[in-house]
Parts: sequence; C-alpha cells; structure tokens
Amino acid sequence: MNIPWQDIDPDTLTNLIEHFVLREGTDYGERELSMADKVGRVRQQLEKGEAVIVYSELHETIDIKAKRQLG
Repeated sequence: MNIPWQDIDPDTLTNLIEHFVLREGTDYGERELSMADKVGRVRQQLEKGEAVIVYSELHETIDIKAKRQLG
C-alpha cells in the first residue's frame, strides 16, 4: 500500500528518509554526500513523484521505492 508522503508528520518523514538512506548505503557517485544532501535528494524524489513510500501489511514494514522499481 502506498502512503502519501504529505500525510506523514514532517519530523517522522525526515526520520524515515534518514533510516532509508542509512539502510540503503546508496552510491551517490564520485563524491560522498552529507546526510542532509542524501535526505534532500530522497525528499525531492518523493515530492516529484519519482519515489513512493510503501507499507507492507504482510511484513509490517515501510520502505521507499523508486517508481521504476514498482514497474
């Protein structure tokens, strides 16, 4: 089930994005980005509709997925 990012308390959303960034260990290219930059990029992807927040009732987990991953 997709959860609209707008429906999440701003502090909770920031915590969720930080947890996602730390968990993913995403490669951002040649230069390492700060945590704030990484969080900002994920937030922009959510705002642009390029990524969505997905809750799994079965696994009781929440994740952020790129729309292209959902195919």
